[in-house]
Amino acid sequence: MLSKTELNQQYRSPNRRYLLGTISWQNSTQEYVYEFWEGDKITPELLKLAAGRLKDSFYAPLRYKTNSLWQETVAEQSKVPFITQESLIKNFPYLPLNQGKAIGTLRVIVKEDDLHNVGADDIIILKEVPLELPPVAGIISEKPSTALSHVNVLARGWGIPNIYLKDAEKILAPYIGRHIEFEATAKQYRIVQTNRNTTSKSFSDGLTLPQPDVSDYGLRALSNLRRDDSRYCGSKAANLGHIRAHIKGSNVPDGFCIPFAYYQAMMDRLGINATTLAQIETQSDGDNRKRRTALLTLQKKITDAEIPSEWKHKWAEQWRNQLNSKGVFVRSSSNSEDLPNFSGAGLYTTVPNVTDENALAEAVKQSWASVFNYSAYEARRIAGLPHDSVKMSVFVQQSINADLSGVLVTINPYDIAQKNSAYIAAKRGLGIRVVEGKRVAEQVVYNRRNDSVQRLSSSNETTALQLDKNGGVREVPVTSGNVMNQEQIRRLDQTGQQIKQLFANGEQDIEWAFDNGKLVILQARPYLNGTR
Repeated sequence: MLSKTELNQQYRSPNRRYLLGTISWQNSTQEYVYEFWEGDKITPELLKLAAGRLKDSFYAPLRYKTNSLWQETVAEQSKVPFITQESLIKNFPYLPLNQGKAIGTLRVIVKEDDLHNVGADDIIILKEVPLELPPVAGIISEKPSTALSHVNVLARGWGIPNIYLKDAEKILAPYIGRHIEFEATAKQYRIVQTNRNTTSKSFSDGLTLPQPDVSDYGLRALSNLRRDDSRYCGSKAANLGHIRAHIKGSNVPDGFCIPFAYYQAMMDRLGINATTLAQIETQSDGDNRKRRTALLTLQKKITDAEIPSEWKHKWAEQWRNQLNSKGVFVRSSSNSEDLPNFSGAGLYTTVPNVTDENALAEAVKQSWASVFNYSAYEARRIAGLPHDSVKMSVFVQQSINADLSGVLVTINPYDIAQKNSAYIAAKRGLGIRVVEGKRVAEQVVYNRRNDSVQRLSSSNETTALQLDKNGGVREVPVTSGNVMNQEQIRRLDQTGQQIKQLFANGEQDIEWAFDNGKLVILQARPYLNGTR
């Protein structure tokens, strides 16, 4: 067996004895390609040598396939014709986002409003990626999105099969409206008509929500928050405080928590309790549209309510004194999100870049009201969670005008068996669109063992979101090109590993941004990867 030194001399050194690669047929482009493993730092001289030898000896034309940013650069320098991993992926008709099996009725969802008619025993074809999603049995998307969009994170948390399938409605037309068995595997999907009954199962078997403290009204600055403070402020805020306190040099935008006590006090004032919520089910009589209408009425009751002046004054004073009246994101931090067994991604509402005291109070009410967002309510209903067990704290966090932002997972979600890898999705500007999944982000897989970067997709956006000086966000034009460079990718991976170690080596799903070259952490939650 070769030693590490001998292995490097024979296969990795610029003066190596051997070139080790593979030749394969690509159905999507109808051609042969040759390639080297993604960690091979092949030189221009070696690549030219390989290209010449293969051209002279192989029986058919072939093209070089690059598997890393390094290899792309070398191919360009060498003027060797090449095709990228990214361009091949674009032509893939099938991509598994979460593997698994399901039984249900196949339905087509043309627009987001159609989701109000689906149930937990439906398998849906999505013509567009929605901003929110009630529990379903399986998902088939016609539009590609990032692995970490809210819809895909929810699917993993529910443990349901979730795939991208080009022209799905056309291909699956014979099965639409029929009862089917759907299976998603790493290489292919399987759909057959079945008479088997749907075996409905809780999406969160054994889930119990953390018991919040609803008696303590003390506002808590980020600098004072630790993981145990989730009982006052929810896991989102508490995790950020824990990171800031325990990871040297970490940058978390400053903020403060408005604890659960205020939410509970407002619900008590408005008479919203277990009896009120039970009436929604009684009056809707199983009709999703009636249920949604009742929830909208309940939300309006909350957003129309008058905030006590002493509360508004206390929040505004904290905002002025601690955050110098700078713009803030008013973020949900409930007791039913960012948990080890329940993500809650995309279920609740964040209000971006709030810039005055009155708007702050209104944004807090919007966050409270989002407890009764239709998708959040449905997720709890299917999971069998009492709606009155969910409480909402609010994290008021200083806005940053990000140069680029996105999401990092400390493993490769497309291949969780692959060691030493991380997945990153990124776009220019604020990261709202990355988690929405409406547009394709730049996606890369980084292997820290060999310091290689595989690009899976490029960002297709011509505009980015930036803070508006008058509050909220605005679109600005951006130029094309790579969003991240290799040094930024390395820094992200290193920080991700630190956060993973801090939280007992559990895999993490991390929202981040770069602000004037400085990496900042915006959220960290357990990464869920389950099958049903």
